Amino acid sequence: MTSPIVHSWRLLKWGRILARHGALRGIERDPNTPPRLRRLLRIARFGARTPDVPRYADAFQAIGPAAIKLGQTLATRPDLVGEAAAADLLRLQDALPPVPFAEIRPQLQASFGRPLDHLFARIDEVPVGAASIAQVHRAVTTDGREVAVKVLRPGVEEEFARAIETYEWAAAQAEPMGGEIARLQPRLVIETFKRWTARELDLRREAASASELAEGMTAEPGYIVPKVDWQRTTGKVLTIEWIDGIKLSDRAALVAQGYDLPALARTLVHAFLRQAIAEGFFHADMHQGNLFAVPGNRIVAIDFGIMGRIDRRARIWLAEILYGLITGNYRRVAEIHFEAGYVPPHHNVAEFATALRAVGEPMRGLPVKEMSIGMMLDGLFSITRDFDMATQPHLLLLQKTMVMVEGVATSLDPDINMWDTAGPVVEEWIRTELGPEAAVADRLIADFRTLARLPELVRRIEERFPAPGGAPPAPPLRQIEVVRIGGGWRYAAVALVAALAGAGAALAALWL
Repeated sequence: MTSPIVHSWRLLKWGRILARHGALRGIERDPNTPPRLRRLLRIARFGARTPDVPRYADAFQAIGPAAIKLGQTLATRPDLVGEAAAADLLRLQDALPPVPFAEIRPQLQASFGRPLDHLFARIDEVPVGAASIAQVHRAVTTDGREVAVKVLRPGVEEEFARAIETYEWAAAQAEPMGGEIARLQPRLVIETFKRWTARELDLRREAASASELAEGMTAEPGYIVPKVDWQRTTGKVLTIEWIDGIKLSDRAALVAQGYDLPALARTLVHAFLRQAIAEGFFHADMHQGNLFAVPGNRIVAIDFGIMGRIDRRARIWLAEILYGLITGNYRRVAEIHFEAGYVPPHHNVAEFATALRAVGEPMRGLPVKEMSIGMMLDGLFSITRDFDMATQPHLLLLQKTMVMVEGVATSLDPDINMWDTAGPVVEEWIRTELGPEAAVADRLIADFRTLARLPELVRRIEERFPAPGGAPPAPPLRQIEVVRIGGGWRYAAVALVAALAGAGAALAALWL
């Protein structure tokens, strides 16, 4: 176990980097920052030259790969880091200089346990992309298929483990300070981040995610997931089919090739809603670099290291919240927050509905193309503190992905109406899941499951109350009053009388 001295040294080193980029200024000046933490921040920035405008993204980039991933997570939390910091963190690019292939080759061979020429006819030594966790090489298999080979950077697991251990230690020190920090639940946030990262560092799980997502998206033929080559996939290597397409970030190339950009935008929004609301399993890293257009106005997604999962009950709440904001039914949105336990019960539903109205109505007065889901989330975050809403880690990925998808969609079609595009999909799903047919089906399923449990229930009752055995029933015993004697001299007196009575009875027996 790493000692507190090592954790403190790492935090001081990282704190100095953040201070030199001016990234501690906002936390230090925030009136909600606990005094103890404020003093520690002052120590970290002592003597450091700070820029006039904080450069949060540059600071996280300078710290290292784990910090880049953490910064991308924090970019979705303006309530946690502030709107200015969240906006700047969106500049984070998960790109690093590639590792030379001479270092990658031994890891590939060790992972497969056999020479590479048994699996690949050719592997390009220059990667097509390099990120903080892995890099991708184009290759041709021995049976002639073009594939993309993703391989972990050497030593990345150990580097992330060290960093996350220190994040956990720091969160454990900060949370007991109480106040605003306790409400934001930093330990739970870091634990969620740890689970996300663990999935990214096991490429077999990424392959499984891609396979599961492909099955769930059969109803969206315009959204394609590449096939996994399981025979060439291990914990450190992922091999999938190669896709030739145009990145959605290259708008000029898309226009030149005659793609229907509004159609691509609608396909992306519908695909995300189907994943998040209908399937409960969604690609949580749908930025422009991971999305390609292919002929037929179809979209191909790659990089399935970060995936989100939401259970059915939470999906129903989210669909109702989104639809309530679209239609202006703030009272129902407020009730859902209370039913879901997002807002503590000591608050007033009507007051919360009024606060939601303050968020929703300004957007409803804007032209439709200016209504933003990102703006809506920022408004919701702004009222979380007033109503003691604790951080919901299971929704962090969803919030991040909603903003990301909206950004990509509007870059394709600046005039897209996100509400009109999302509304019919959400309304149809609510009707399917909450309509009378769904209610009857849910009741039948619940009743059938109850009936199926009856035999087990009877067996448990019989175990608790077994049938009489072969012995004859005991005769009835006369009721005798039990005297509670207590302690002290009364107990001693009764004991003495009982002893004398017993001695007298024994003598009488001998005499007779």
